[in-house]
Amino acid sequence: MQVKRIEELDLGIIYKWWDAWPEWQALPRDFLPDDGLGGLIVYSNDKPVVAGFMYNTNSKMVLMEWIVSNPEYREEDRKDCIKKLITSFEDMAAVMGKKSVFSIGRHKGLIETHKELGWTVDPKPSHEMIKNV
Repeated sequence: MQVKRIEELDLGIIYKWWDAWPEWQALPRDFLPDDGLGGLIVYSNDKPVVAGFMYNTNSKMVLMEWIVSNPEYREEDRKDCIKKLITSFEDMAAVMGKKSVFSIGRHKGLIETHKELGWTVDPKPSHEMIKNV
């Protein structure tokens, strides 16, 4: 398993993944940290498996968001790759001197994976709100 920073070529792959998942809508690059390059991607056996983005803040917290996976990757290490992505963001945050990583999600499998990794998951659903200005 290899974890690396997202590069231009990876970003093209990630956008294809977003388009392939029926409930996802691809985000504009300027909505992503560092113009789409502010994240990590996990490869297994030279195949891209899962990616996500990290927003740095001026507080002791970072925001980990937009985790998306390769819909065609069916290998048994898929969940391990997802865990590797999340723990890599945790490690990055710690190196940066942050105290916590915050994330929002609704995918049940991803929520369960966070729980397995010791994350606190609020049992009450919340809603994301956005207003373009």
